[in-house]
Amino acid sequence: MRSFLLKSAGGLGGLLLALAQPAAAQTAATPNRFLTDSLDSYVQRGLRQWEVPGLAIVVVKNGKVVVSKGYGVRAVGKPEPVDANTLFMIASNTKLFTGTALAHLDEQKKISLDERASKYLPGFQLYDSAASRLVTVRDLMGHHFGFKTFQGDFSFFNSNLSREDIIYRMRLMKPGGQFRREYGYCNSGFVAAGQVIPAATGGTSWEEYVRQNILRPLGMSSTSMNSQGFEQQPNHALAYSNTFGPLAPVPFDNWDNMGPCASMTSNVTDLAKWLQFQLDSGRYQGQRVLPWSVLRKTRDANTVLSARKSPVLPTHFTTYGLGVLSTDYNGKQVFWHTGGASGQVSNVCFVPEEGLGIAILTNNDNQSFFEALRYQILDSYLGVPYADRSAFFLKRAKAARLVDNPTKKLDARVSKKAKLPMKPEAYTGNFENALFGSIIIAPKNKQQLLVRFPTHPGLTATLDYMDGNEFRCTYSNLVFGVQPAVFKVEGGKVTSVQLQANDYVEQDPYVFSRR
Repeated sequence: MRSFLLKSAGGLGGLLLALAQPAAAQTAATPNRFLTDSLDSYVQRGLRQWEVPGLAIVVVKNGKVVVSKGYGVRAVGKPEPVDANTLFMIASNTKLFTGTALAHLDEQKKISLDERASKYLPGFQLYDSAASRLVTVRDLMGHHFGFKTFQGDFSFFNSNLSREDIIYRMRLMKPGGQFRREYGYCNSGFVAAGQVIPAATGGTSWEEYVRQNILRPLGMSSTSMNSQGFEQQPNHALAYSNTFGPLAPVPFDNWDNMGPCASMTSNVTDLAKWLQFQLDSGRYQGQRVLPWSVLRKTRDANTVLSARKSPVLPTHFTTYGLGVLSTDYNGKQVFWHTGGASGQVSNVCFVPEEGLGIAILTNNDNQSFFEALRYQILDSYLGVPYADRSAFFLKRAKAARLVDNPTKKLDARVSKKAKLPMKPEAYTGNFENALFGSIIIAPKNKQQLLVRFPTHPGLTATLDYMDGNEFRCTYSNLVFGVQPAVFKVEGGKVTSVQLQANDYVEQDPYVFSRR
């Protein structure tokens, strides 16, 4: 899903810089000197500098796996190493599996990607009536509803809402932009796309369709369609973040209600097979798995993100297909996607013209090393002038950390211990937002309030008074962050409260009205 996709896939590319002598383009017979001479030291240094506990990587070249290994540890303070079989959450790298399944159904004439979504999802609606009439299955995966990036995710992420609930509530998401014009990364669109599969197949679930038609033929036996039970697997990486201070463990996300956009887990051993399948036009080990035309449908441009030459990269365009991005890179077409779960970020990338595939899995979500390493490998194979991508990203990251921390400003307001203008009970009760659902605010103790979220099992938030009618809202899951909570008071009574999560969960606040 989440957050990281746009920041890394769309944003980081524009930050790159290249200064040095050009590297020789790699031929099939030429060993890649970066991989043979520098990869181990580069990764080990990057893990230390970026505070990444563990990383797994696979590189496929001309049908063969040339690198498949792990670095670091699965859990901080424990000796078990990451290896090629260590499982990670691949988050939004799930999307291309969903897009491939739907492209396959289109190829079989069981659906049409350009048919109205309501044909397969009766009653499907968006906020705008015109968009509701026009939206197609292809549009569900196009990120061009006019929504802001991650809009609705605070409501849906780690919630107990069903897929049907999520699809129904999409009609309550008011777009700020125009349908089929503005790009805004939309996870719920892929949830809806996944539900087209049982509608078109007489009840075969998204999970089972992908297993039958992709995972089993490729022998991806370690890959799971669901995140539930991930932590029970014997060889899995724990999740960490240093977004809010020292590196700390964070809870695993449960993406299963949003499965088609983000719930899969895998390792680089299995992803090597996925890459070989992509690079051999739908074949694996010489056997046809899916028609080439199916893969081509996933890669065709569905949405244009950019059509301008980059001032710092050898690129001129970026498009989005059915779960995969595309750009030119030093004259070659590159396809990729990133994935961001709480505490784990990844990328999967392939360059068919070069027979090159890369997958990188990591277990710290607040770092750009996983992307720097991808670019470093692309540069080494595609003859791009050398630059230390990790060093460049790290310099920018350190500069960004010097900016005032908004959390510290909230802490300073709380430390003044201002007196509440009303009794604590005045702020308590049941509040509701049409999209999110209800929340319950109750006294936690004499100094604090507690927010419970019935649609988000296990999630709570503690409210500490700051000043005016504003409180510091600290979520029990640090991924949701520390944000202001603003109460509205009319006639001496609280009428609503405004809450928000970190902007990489969702950008805009929610207003909950008192019942």
